[in-house]
Parts: sequence; C-alpha cells; structure tokens
Amino acid sequence: MKVLAFNGSPRKTWNTAVLLNHALEGAASQGAETEIIHLYDLNYKGCISCFACKLKNGKSYGKCAYKDDLTPILEKIEQADAIIFGSPIYLGAVTGEMRSFLERLIFQYLVYDKNYSTLFPKKIQTGFIYTMNVDNSRLQEMGYERHLNLTKMALQRTFGAVESLFVTDTYQFDDYSNYVVTAFDPEKKAKRRKEEFPNDCKKAFEMGARFAAGVITKETY
Repeated sequence: MKVLAFNGSPRKTWNTAVLLNHALEGAASQGAETEIIHLYDLNYKGCISCFACKLKNGKSYGKCAYKDDLTPILEKIEQADAIIFGSPIYLGAVTGEMRSFLERLIFQYLVYDKNYSTLFPKKIQTGFIYTMNVDNSRLQEMGYERHLNLTKMALQRTFGAVESLFVTDTYQFDDYSNYVVTAFDPEKKAKRRKEEFPNDCKKAFEMGARFAAGVITKETY
C-alpha cells in the first residue's frame, strides 16, 4: 500500500503540513509506505490547453504532455493506492499551486464522452484536508463547502472516492502581537489551537489509517 500526500501550502511545518503528516502517520500505522510532496518546492504551471492528452492515437493520449517538475510526480501517482491533498484556503479557494497541480492531474484523465469518464487505471481513495482562518459559521456564510464541492466532484469522478476534512479557525502566527490582526482575538485563537487542533490531527490520522486499511469512504464531508 502506497499513500501519497501533497502539501499545497507554502509552509512546511504549519497547519496543513502538520495535518498531512498526521494522516501519513495513520497510514503508516497500518503498514503503508508513505511520502509527502511539497508543491511549493516544484517548478511547474497549470494546464496549457494543448489537448495532447485528448488527441486520437496521440502518443500522449491520457497523459499530460507538458514536461516540467510535475512530470515524474504525475507518473508516481499512478502507482499510489491512496492520495491525500492538503491546502489552506486563500480568498475562498485552494492555493494557486494546488489548483495548477489539480488541473494537470485531473484533466489528463478526463474523457470528453457523454459520461465524462476517467482514464485513471484503477479506483483509489482520495482525501482533501482544507485549513482556513474562518470559523464554522463563516464557512457556511461564505459558501466554502459549495465552492469546494466542485473539487470533490472532480476527484470522485477521476479516482472513485473522496473524503474531506475541514479544519477551521486555524492559528496563523506564533505571536499575534507582531501583526495587524485586530479582527481576531489572539486568546481565543490560542485556546482553540490548544483544545481543537489536536482533535483535527486525530481526524487526519484516522483518515490515513482508513485509507491504508482499504476502507472506501462513501461520505464525502
């Protein structure tokens, strides 16, 4: 069992990365081979709309033809048994690096037939861990779930199954006094970080353990 995690945050030791590492620890607890890949370490761009992956009898049919740092990563994904993505939410969406990665990953497998079927060679479990500064009520008010549902649908269609974890009201700084952040109460942020973030880490661990155990998730949120 191979489980890959993709960190779409520029930070390697903060919320998103911590949660992804807990998910991989969960997978490893079930004997899985694990690896985390930090997207900000790679030099790549999103889909360039060349359509080589759609060309009849083309040598790149079903494969992204553009060559850059993502090329070996996309090949590695076909050997994975489960994938866990992670990204902070910036302005209501995943980071640009994550979005570009998903374009390259998913579009190559998307068939323009009546069912919009997939060329990915097998069914695997995928997960997405979202971290965000807004609390639960703001998440609902701003329609984050509705917007991110499009990503869920794309992953489900491509790979077969998807599970999402929303981690809200995250702690952004070691010392809030150094920044202009009067919209937030640093004490409440610190309290939530201490009391709730460990529970979020546990949920991430359990996600990884389920994936490595081969449990297919029906529920997506």
